[in-house]
Amino acid sequence: MAENKNETGKIVWHDLTVDKAEQVKDFYSKVIGWKAADHDMGEYNDYDIHLPETDDVVAGICHARGSNANLPPQWLIYVTVEDVNKSAELCKESGGKVIDGPRKMGEYNFCVIQDPAGGVIALISK
Repeated sequence: MAENKNETGKIVWHDLTVDKAEQVKDFYSKVIGWKAADHDMGEYNDYDIHLPETDDVVAGICHARGSNANLPPQWLIYVTVEDVNKSAELCKESGGKVIDGPRKMGEYNFCVIQDPAGGVIALISK
């Protein structure tokens, strides 16, 4: 993920959060050729998605459980912002909606917002 402010606006991650992550992981592995590796979430595994024949992680497929239960079942892009909390407030002031967060995800802060037309995107910062 982005490490500095000069990457503001850059798409830095993609993931999908769904009820049946195992089934969906298998679907994409078969249809696209992606390889999936378990990503330990404590009581269950989500999946790191690798390019075929590499260790390059290009996305994640996650269960719609726990803190991810509110996330929509769609491919979600994460875009770097300077300050997630400030961007979440600006979203609301501009007619949008904060769907999830702001909250911590490892060393990052993130939230998921919806624009006035219904489009959903995740915002992330250190």
